[in-house]
Amino acid sequence: MLRWYLVRTKPNAETTAQLNLDRQGYEVYFPRLLQSMPCRGRWRERVVPLFPGYLFLRLDEGRQPLAPVQSTLGVARAVRFGSCYAIVPDAVIHELRARANPETGMHRLNLPLHLAPGARVRILAGPFEGLEGIFQRDTGSDRAIVLLNVLGQAASVGVAVDNVVPRHAA
Repeated sequence: MLRWYLVRTKPNAETTAQLNLDRQGYEVYFPRLLQSMPCRGRWRERVVPLFPGYLFLRLDEGRQPLAPVQSTLGVARAVRFGSCYAIVPDAVIHELRARANPETGMHRLNLPLHLAPGARVRILAGPFEGLEGIFQRDTGSDRAIVLLNVLGQAASVGVAVDNVVPRHAA
């Protein structure tokens, strides 16, 4: 019987654990997230674990033992609740895979804005909180370019997608 288990990795060792478990013939699912982060004044995308410190491991019970997993390089331990190992339902893994980009396998936390250029928007948080502007474009990296009237001058500014809503929204 095939079942998914939750495995705790050592700090920042998800990739190491995945590679070593793969080499041993285990099926591993390591969901990753494409995330925009500021770096030297610019926004850059980087790949980070969706669940830092955890991997999903599929075992064929009765054929593949769980014991070697515990001593695999990069693995801290299989997650347990009391004396029972944490079993992850197939539906959870299926849903995670369905939410990932089919081409890259990467996840994104932010959904696209679906705003047309020229749409009136309001900024919800950050240094421009409360200001209204005109949506120009989505940069594709969790940022949007909005035209704002700042100190009497029109300025294109980059803001987090999470902080931009259509003007009529609350």
